[in-house]
Amino acid sequence: MSLGTRFIWIAVGLVLGTAFAIWQVFDRVATGVVEQWGTRVAEVQVRYDSARLLQPLEREIALAHQMADSPVIQDLARAPGDEALDTAAKAEMERFRRNFGANNYFVALLDNGAYYFNNAEDEFGEQPLRYHLSPKDPDAAWFYRLVEQGRDFHLNVNPDSELGVIKLWIDVLMRDPASNEILGIVGTGMELETMLAETVAVDQPGITTIFVDHSGAIQLYRDRDLIDYASLVKPEGQKSHLKRLVSDAESRERVGQLLDQAQASAGNVHTAFVTVDGQRHLMGVAWLPRIGWYEVTLLDLDVIMPVSRFVPLLIIVLIALVISILLLHVAVRRLLLQPISALEAAMQALKNGRYVRGDLPAASGEMARLVRHFSDMANTIQVHTRELEDRVEARTAELNRLARVDSLTELPNRRGMQEALDQARERAEREGRRLSLLWIDVDEFKQINDDRGHDTGDVALRQVASCLQEELRGYDVAGRWGGDEFLVVLYPSTEERMASVAERLRERVASRVAVGGQPVTISVGGYCAEGTEPLSQILARADRALYRAKEAGRNRVQMHTAGG
Repeated sequence: MSLGTRFIWIAVGLVLGTAFAIWQVFDRVATGVVEQWGTRVAEVQVRYDSARLLQPLEREIALAHQMADSPVIQDLARAPGDEALDTAAKAEMERFRRNFGANNYFVALLDNGAYYFNNAEDEFGEQPLRYHLSPKDPDAAWFYRLVEQGRDFHLNVNPDSELGVIKLWIDVLMRDPASNEILGIVGTGMELETMLAETVAVDQPGITTIFVDHSGAIQLYRDRDLIDYASLVKPEGQKSHLKRLVSDAESRERVGQLLDQAQASAGNVHTAFVTVDGQRHLMGVAWLPRIGWYEVTLLDLDVIMPVSRFVPLLIIVLIALVISILLLHVAVRRLLLQPISALEAAMQALKNGRYVRGDLPAASGEMARLVRHFSDMANTIQVHTRELEDRVEARTAELNRLARVDSLTELPNRRGMQEALDQARERAEREGRRLSLLWIDVDEFKQINDDRGHDTGDVALRQVASCLQEELRGYDVAGRWGGDEFLVVLYPSTEERMASVAERLRERVASRVAVGGQPVTISVGGYCAEGTEPLSQILARADRALYRAKEAGRNRVQMHTAGG
């Protein structure tokens, strides 16, 4: 064998040996980088998918709680046989239906099992009482189970065989504000197909999004056959659990551990590798305490970022190796190691929220496309994250406003007035001054509604509210306490000023407010209190003064005295 042949064989052996060694190192490094990158992508994807679900739900949940607090519907729940209450409650339900995003509602009363429902097509507007629930009816088990558990809020996917619909139901317990006794359940249903299309059926190759309830039962998943409908009333062994998706006992154990870890540290994302259909997937899990569900993301890293993408680069490295070991070293360092290191640093920066598009170095070939794809993906994630944060912030601010402002009169509602009363009393106690509370009731308001309709009654309430706002100082507060009742908080105040303001308000309403040619008047009860008095006592004394004003003939002012 000639020296040249030996050299060739030695060179071939060196090249093959070096190539084998390089491949082993390359495979481990690339796999490790992809796994680290996948872990960070899983965390970002979990938070993105969670926000995508919570965004449409938060407003609906807040409205459902407002509906449960409606005094009109609560009155019907306490006396379901009263026709007048039934008519008023139906009108209240209809107002909420128009505000819900899905334009439907349901109200289920515990006393007689009456189930009211109307859909987006207003199909049952004339007769929303669809049927009656019974403890003996298996289809009604969800209702009695929720009442039994006493959970104020519940979210589940459930079919209604009576109505022939399958929805994502938002269930809120309706309680008596005085006794905390459960009166029924109210809420709305969001179209299952719409929720699936907007949350889990998004076309993202290699990414699977799943939402499961607190027990691990699947609620939203692209395969509808695996959704666990009516989870609330099923025994644990019969539920379609998240563990059904994994292939082996070790993976099922990991799934259970991830669920426990996520619930123990709400807001954090926990990840682990599991086997799905024989393929290794990265699973990310986060607990969403606001809805009592888990968000689960499965990433197939072989689809999202396959190691095979680096093979052409390895071929270039092998060619460079044949030409020169030195060129191989330069090429590997320049074309592979530096971009991978930069990508890893960029991934870490993205995770910490400090990623800047110009941080990545220039590259060529497949690595350039990888860098570009990562840069585009990171930019997209940042844009979506900012948009979601802006939307959540705006929606949160609007919900806070809606929770404290009466939509009819634009005055503070009961909650807003409760806060104003607390603040005024605390300030009066701190500064050693007195505050006054005026309790105002529109005279014969029920007669106005009965004779001229609720729309006319609403006009009267708005006009009264306008008079209150025009007569008060900028730092006094007027609000709608409920129905046709208003409260006015005067601070600082004296008995003389309280009486003067009350009389001015009464005179202004009597002279300025009229509906259909009929004057509208108010009765006013007032109490000037020390800041040390309990709020319940202040309210009670103002209420008693109002009662005496109405007993004395209405359209008058009555102040609480020491003997009264």
